[in-house]
Parts: sequence; C-alpha cells; structure tokens
Amino acid sequence: MEGGEGESSSTAAAGVVPESAMEAVKQTLAQLQELKPQLEKMMSLAKPEALDQMQPLQRAKTMYLLAEATTTMFTLRLRCSGVNPDDHRVKSEIERLNVYREKLQQCMDRSKEPLRPTTVLNRQAATRFIEHSLPDLSSAQKQNIIDLSKGEKSRMTYSETTAKKRKYQADEKQSVQPEEG
Repeated sequence: MEGGEGESSSTAAAGVVPESAMEAVKQTLAQLQELKPQLEKMMSLAKPEALDQMQPLQRAKTMYLLAEATTTMFTLRLRCSGVNPDDHRVKSEIERLNVYREKLQQCMDRSKEPLRPTTVLNRQAATRFIEHSLPDLSSAQKQNIIDLSKGEKSRMTYSETTAKKRKYQADEKQSVQPEEG
C-alpha cells in the first residue's frame, strides 16, 4: 500500500508540474551533485596554507574565481526563489567582480609580455636635477641642456664630443704650460 500512495502523490505532482520542468529539476540536481566535489576542492584552495604557497597572480585568480562562484550560486538561489538579481543588492557585488575581472585580465596579459620598464623618464625633472648638480655650467651649456630636455636639439654625436674634449684638453695644456718671458 505504501508504494501505491507514493505513486499517487508523484502522479498528482506530475499533473500540476509539467514533465519537462520535473526533468530539468532532476538534471539540475544531478549537476549539483557533480559540482559538490569540485566545490570542496576549490574551497580547500581558500585555506591560508594553500594561498601562501601560490604566486600572487595565481592567488588573485583563485580568490576571484571563489568570489565569482559564490556570487553565481547565490544569484542562482535568488532566481530559484523568484527574486530578480537585478533588483537585489547582489547586483553591486556582480559589478564589483566585473571590475576585478578586468584588472585581473590586465595583470595576466602583462605577465605574458616580456618584462619592460614601466617607468617613464621625466625629462624636465632630469634636466633640472642635472643643471643644479653642475653649478659651473656656462649659459650656452645650460641652454643646450634645456633644449635637450624639450627635445628641440638632438644629442651630440660622438665626433662632436671628442672634438670638444680635444679642444678643451688643448686649452687646458696651454694654460698649464709656463709662460716664456
């Protein structure tokens, strides 16, 4: 008799709920059962011991995926309860996660690129620093430095620097030589 009562209640339920909906519920339950061990494995990654062993980028990716999975499951729960997630405060969490996903993607893209300097030389600041560190510059030399910082003048070539050095050394030798008289 018990079997007959169970069958009559399921047939009554089948008459109220369409068969396709019942099949979808059964598939969802089966998929949730498959998801459970994966979630347990993923939650084990959130332990401090596991996170300490990860590289910073891997740790960020893991934490993001945990937050994304949690938010997705909560959104699913809201939908199953008949609540529109767009009208719930979880929407702001979803938007926040979207911002972090973009930031994480940028970091992952940068990690694939070869290392290159990320700093940019502030030429005007460098010029001021050099100008003030060399107080004995002539006005022409100061103007050359200013022009270089503005990009108005190209750098001196090797032949110009050696010629100036030679000229300066020649002048220096003349001033060192004793005067005849």
